[in-house]
Amino acid sequence: MIKCIRRVQFCAGHRVWKHENKCAHLHGHNYVALLHATAPQLDSLGRVVDFSYLKEAIGGWIESNWDHGFILHESDLEALDAVQKVSGQRLYLMKVNPTAENMAAHLLHDIAPRELEGTDVQVVKVELWETENCYAEASL
Repeated sequence: MIKCIRRVQFCAGHRVWKHENKCAHLHGHNYVALLHATAPQLDSLGRVVDFSYLKEAIGGWIESNWDHGFILHESDLEALDAVQKVSGQRLYLMKVNPTAENMAAHLLHDIAPRELEGTDVQVVKVELWETENCYAEASL
């Protein structure tokens, strides 16, 4: 299997609802997502896909929905109330806690297939780095 990997960086705030430690507070990260993509065969130029296509498709979704916004659990009413008091604040609600694990899985299972629909390209793994020392990985 041949894969190409696109790095996408973004900044976002979140809070891990009901966390037992400091991640229970609103805070932010400089995230790095590594998108591992494959296709049944290489294109006529010898690529899985042009790297810029992954940046535009999935990176564009991230920029429009997560970058410089807050990602919260839809039931986290306390954080929702605080964030919604900021006029124009970008907010993305998840049905699950916005942990690095859940965010990586969301990109892999929900966002990538939708954004790459109509192509032979498939994202098979997402690594989501929350800090320089910590990341989560979701794979097909």
